Amino acid sequence: MNVSALNDSEGMVVSNRTLLPYYLHSYGMAATYILSYLLVLLLCVGGNGLVCLVILRNRNMRSVTNLFILNLAISDLLVGMFCVPTTLIDSLITGWPFSQFTCTMSNLIQGMSVSASVFTLVAIAVDRFLGIVYPFRHRMKPITALLAIMFIWLLAFAIICPSAATLTVMHLQDTYMVQDNQTYPLFVCYEDWPRHGLRRIYTTVIFVQVYLAPLAVISLMYGCVVAKLSTNLRQVGLAEIGRARSRRKVKVIKMLIMVAVLFMVSWLPLWTLMLLADYRDLDRQQIDFLSSYLFPVAHWLAFSNSGINPIIYGFFNVNFRRGFQAAATCGANHTRCILPINRVSNKTAAPAVTSQKASGHARPPQDMQEGIQ
Repeated sequence: MNVSALNDSEGMVVSNRTLLPYYLHSYGMAATYILSYLLVLLLCVGGNGLVCLVILRNRNMRSVTNLFILNLAISDLLVGMFCVPTTLIDSLITGWPFSQFTCTMSNLIQGMSVSASVFTLVAIAVDRFLGIVYPFRHRMKPITALLAIMFIWLLAFAIICPSAATLTVMHLQDTYMVQDNQTYPLFVCYEDWPRHGLRRIYTTVIFVQVYLAPLAVISLMYGCVVAKLSTNLRQVGLAEIGRARSRRKVKVIKMLIMVAVLFMVSWLPLWTLMLLADYRDLDRQQIDFLSSYLFPVAHWLAFSNSGINPIIYGFFNVNFRRGFQAAATCGANHTRCILPINRVSNKTAAPAVTSQKASGHARPPQDMQEGIQ
């Protein structure tokens, strides 16, 4: 609000200043935001921490697919630890209460973790496509997966660097926050691009790189995988163990597809708002409404995806579910225990392989080696 004069607590006259409320919301709305964000924080840290624990503490879970899931859990863990708290506080008060370092790092970590998550989903989709559609030509090794994960994080850093380099905390002159008749200086954390058009171009490029292109690749890969598995299940005379193997693969693919779809759906509103803010000339009232209500809700929806993934793993995958239960039991008893993971012996798995001449020796199916049930 614009005012010409205001008496502060010491009776001084403050003139020709723009005064804004210190808190953006009523106590009821603020409490709703706090509880919602705290729930996401607990799910992100607790759930993804358990995923990391289950995979790292059991060697039988360190398959290629699970290494990618571990990377996804780490990126989600970073979102919960570094992005949720700062975004919540930024949504409750008018200005930016943190330092320049926090401004840069919170946005950098958020951008990198989101980019790493979507690129990891692409890597999982490609690995499943090659492993199921071309089972005798492709066998990604764990070391290859680790190199791919390193490349994913380097690529994520390179993509977000331009945005992080422009982030700055600026003191808005003649604009103050007011609370209980006290005024406070107003600082904002924002991207200071040399020209407004550059930010628009950058947002569009990032939207294509981190959302549209990965969505297209994931849809194509899983479309081919579903078609291949459907063909296998319809084959007449397929051995019973082969049917069981295909059904297990279908369940795993359902889990991975759900993770990918929920990621895309959860982040779509935030991407829509960012594009809207860049491409539409919004007035002050519209900007205030976006920053006070729509952006906090969109951020919450996007961050909630990071807390949902462990629930999906536990629902679809018996080994993750047993690992979660074992970790909870060990934690309650303050003991160290081995997480129970299903194992399938080579003797049992070998008959499911219909042709081994190309490779020269029998190997158990990849999903059985990985302990995915």
